[in-house]
Amino acid sequence: MKIERIEAHVIRVPFDMGAAPRTFAGMNWTSVDSLFVRVVTDEGVVGWGEGWGHVACPATVATLTSLVGPAFIGRDAGDRTTLMDEMQHRFHIHGRTGPAMYALSAIEIALWDIAGKVAGQPIATLLGSRPRELDAYASLLRYSEPELVAGAVERALGQGFTHIKLHEERLDSIQAARRAAGPSTWLALDTNCPWSVSQAIERARALEPLQLAWLEEPVWPPEDRHGLARVRSSTTTPIAAGENAMSVFDLASMFEARAIDICQPSVIKFGGIAAVVHAAALAKAHAIDYVPHCFYFGPGYLASLHLACALAPQWPFELFFGTLQASPYHDAVRARAGRVTVPSGPGLGIEPDEAVISKYRLGDVAVIGR
Repeated sequence: MKIERIEAHVIRVPFDMGAAPRTFAGMNWTSVDSLFVRVVTDEGVVGWGEGWGHVACPATVATLTSLVGPAFIGRDAGDRTTLMDEMQHRFHIHGRTGPAMYALSAIEIALWDIAGKVAGQPIATLLGSRPRELDAYASLLRYSEPELVAGAVERALGQGFTHIKLHEERLDSIQAARRAAGPSTWLALDTNCPWSVSQAIERARALEPLQLAWLEEPVWPPEDRHGLARVRSSTTTPIAAGENAMSVFDLASMFEARAIDICQPSVIKFGGIAAVVHAAALAKAHAIDYVPHCFYFGPGYLASLHLACALAPQWPFELFFGTLQASPYHDAVRARAGRVTVPSGPGLGIEPDEAVISKYRLGDVAVIGR
């Protein structure tokens, strides 16, 4: 079964965050851009993947179409492990993270989707589990002002979430969230690498009375694992990181430095499903928990959901907290009473609605092959 065509579809979907728009992580969050990658075989089996997107979509598409994608045309879609090992070696010179790795991640996920369809099994089952419901945590955007943060927490609680993650830096805003959530609600905090080591230690200690489930990425730069280890040794709050890790070996250095309690590789950045499985196994050997990073809603969301089902069912699953105008997966990317369902169909478990993709697509489909 040969790969004969690869397509890149960039879609932009508006959403409502329930408050005034905020610029966050270099993006104006009034809409979300996602890169859907469609891999077509000569036997008519189609797989879907996703490469890291948002404002990086154009760079990932350019790398996919001009460099990475052509190397897969004519290759055996069923020989996934050998093929991906070869491609990792082939493209390492372009960097172990960034657009080349994002493009490889998208294709790898699509090959798993194809494998599940050929086997007639969901990816969760290929990984040794079975589809089920999982608790989800509402992953809020950054609202900055205490009253806006409290309001977002109240909306999440009103929708049935009992687990919430903030993306805030200000102590008064985080305190407002805890007051709004109440003392017993599961509350985590992702700060997105804002502080020096000494600042992070000071902030972590100030946050201890709030009883956070974890403090995520408190140190700049994210690859300063020894600095992060100093923060971890200085606080009682568990430390989480890993969405910016470039490989299993990069994560391993974090484990060896005793920098984290929870690792969070992102399947659409990290090389795909098999790389995350490897990372989760290594984390377990170091007594570190694996919890997926999943701030997206395309095929990478479904891949993360299957990984969580198989490897981290005891943890709540990250769910982007915003009301999307539409989704190619409709209700599959929405929670019901704070829970999400792992789809039980073959492969990723559900096919995207291509009419929705067409409606929200930015520009033409980029095509490799025929």
